[in-house]
Amino acid sequence: MPTGRAIDDARSLLFDAAERVLLRDGNAALTSRAITAEAGVAKGVLHRHFEDVDDFLAELVLDRIGAVRDTATALQERVGTGTVQDNVVGAIAELFESIASAVLELVTARDAVRARLRAAGSVGVPVLAEGTAMIAAYLEAEQDAGRVATEADADTLAATLVGAAHLLHAGRDTPAPDRAALERMVAAVLAGAVTG
Repeated sequence: MPTGRAIDDARSLLFDAAERVLLRDGNAALTSRAITAEAGVAKGVLHRHFEDVDDFLAELVLDRIGAVRDTATALQERVGTGTVQDNVVGAIAELFESIASAVLELVTARDAVRARLRAAGSVGVPVLAEGTAMIAAYLEAEQDAGRVATEADADTLAATLVGAAHLLHAGRDTPAPDRAALERMVAAVLAGAVTG
């Protein structure tokens, strides 16, 4: 006779629990026991779906990278609508509502996670690198639409925007950078680039 209950989507349940633990308690608290306790499941559930905790954490980061790609698609659909600044602020705010800032500590502290991410093709600081690429692609599309100056360096602007947003958020207990501060920073960085 089976025991326990069926879990419809164990991966998502565990990923969401790990994100809460990471954001609340930091990288050092990410143990299989803490993650499964947060998820409300038996410890064996994690090990049934993943090789070990480092494999799980690498998959968590890759899952969150996938979410950035979804945001990038939505951002591209906003090209030519609203204002460039508002669109960038919204995308950056959404990026930092995830574990974007916490990933830096996670990848720095865990060699095995970093190695697995590199083997999966991730470069730079995961999540933040994809966020930077998202903003750069959006700015390039707005250049084509005539709303960003053609001489503007979209890659440099994107790196500046995401880096500055990270600095606005680093070490804070809030889920995202302060919106007003984010708006001021984006307006300052894009001041010479946005046309019209």
